[in-house]
Amino acid sequence: MNRRPPSPALIAVLGHALHSVAVEMGVALRRTAFSPNIRERRDYSSAVFSAAGDIIAMGDDMPVHLGSMPMSVAAVLASMRLAPGDVALLNDPFRGGTHLPDITMVAPVFLPRQSRPAFYVANRAHHADVGGMYPGSMGPCREIAQEGIRIPPVKLMRAGVMDHDVLAVVLANVRTPAEREGDLAAQLGACRIGVSRMLELVRRFSHARLQRGIHAMRQGSGRLMRAVLSTLPAGSWHAEDFLDDDGVSPRPIGIRVTFRNDPVRRRAVFDFTGTDPQVPGNLNAVYAITWSAVFYVLRCLLPPEAMVTAGLMRPVDVIAPRGTVVNAEPPAAVAGGNVETSQRIVDVLMRVLAQVLPDRIPAASSGTMNNLTIGGADPRNGRPYTYYETIAGGLGASPLSTGASGHHAHMTNSLNTPVEALEYAYPFRMVRYALRRNSGGAGLHRGGDGLVREIELIGDARVTLLADRRQSQPWGLAGGDPGLSGKTTITRNGEESQFPGKCTVELPAGSRIRIESPGGGGWGKT
Repeated sequence: MNRRPPSPALIAVLGHALHSVAVEMGVALRRTAFSPNIRERRDYSSAVFSAAGDIIAMGDDMPVHLGSMPMSVAAVLASMRLAPGDVALLNDPFRGGTHLPDITMVAPVFLPRQSRPAFYVANRAHHADVGGMYPGSMGPCREIAQEGIRIPPVKLMRAGVMDHDVLAVVLANVRTPAEREGDLAAQLGACRIGVSRMLELVRRFSHARLQRGIHAMRQGSGRLMRAVLSTLPAGSWHAEDFLDDDGVSPRPIGIRVTFRNDPVRRRAVFDFTGTDPQVPGNLNAVYAITWSAVFYVLRCLLPPEAMVTAGLMRPVDVIAPRGTVVNAEPPAAVAGGNVETSQRIVDVLMRVLAQVLPDRIPAASSGTMNNLTIGGADPRNGRPYTYYETIAGGLGASPLSTGASGHHAHMTNSLNTPVEALEYAYPFRMVRYALRRNSGGAGLHRGGDGLVREIELIGDARVTLLADRRQSQPWGLAGGDPGLSGKTTITRNGEESQFPGKCTVELPAGSRIRIESPGGGGWGKT
């Protein structure tokens, strides 16, 4: 048997082949999903894992999903043994998840005449409702039990047969069971595609050759990260940034990080010691999110063609003290940790790296996902609905260029729901959808502008907003000005009023919600 190391050409071919499996899984999920949140906004991610649960390929999806998904796979492998045809289901944030609406499926890939899986495939999708106190499952809760159904690792499929008891428990705890069942079926179909394509790769390349290629890819990823770290100076740098509040107390929430680099040993540490304790509101992030944010920021330092495997993080340590807002413990509410705290973690990581790489790091982007959830009974048919969307903002300017306008930034990689799809699926009317001119910070390179998105309700509804950068501003760099803070205005019975970034309100038909998202920070003095 030929056991020579694979050639660089073969490694590249195998890497692209594995990546294509993850991409095709995502395409299948998107095309068959029921909800606009997955079908139109693309709020999902897919990845391929080794027999040990190490990530070996991922789609071009959501950074907050992809960095944390390996911990969900690890939780499945630690709690059960998957047989051929099995599919595990989970969403528990304290077992590798992010927040309850993000439901993960994990499926094993068995080769003929083998008793243990050779690979695993997994996907994660944000479901527009998983129960709890508020439609959309993103409301101002005080503990995770209020946020929705919490699913530990369980088998949804056993030997290719649906476990209808498990499915019934899930569907009985959500507001839109038909849509949820459709989205879960789409995830199952994506898993089947992943399993099938991995078996095709084994038949094409052989298991032994594929394994040698994967080993080389992991080793190469580690060497690449060490090479990047070796180019950075030795030392220790510190930065901090703040979330406005947690929706319960008006007190800002501090996130602090110390970056230590040892270019001789080619190792780095990101230490979040000093970050504020976990909070009563829902802005608590679990460790998987913090790790994911570090993973994302370091990926940004790599060449675009770099293969993304578990090897990338081998030279990096992430320290996040338990009980803090970056490593919360049960029973903390965590819905906002995934969407808002993750963005601020990235901001503080960028801020500390700007001290090390001033010619590469951009100013702060909008720093919030502007989460908007609306739920009620559709007056057109009487059926319940739940709508969820994140609204883009401005990107921070860089040393090389102005910031892009109206883009989702950093830990989200989704889209805004097209007007036609939104008005077809929900009892809404889009009043305005435009750039928020001059909301980006001034500078040698100007920050990108945010968006103005105004929706009119056709029926009575409960509206929940989970957003940040309403008090603080996305900071500029190198003398650039900050971007404008975000703003939410609600028109009810003909009267306008501004609302805080974290709130829930009952609104009558005819009301309007206008969200003006933050702009990005500017770079350099004018």
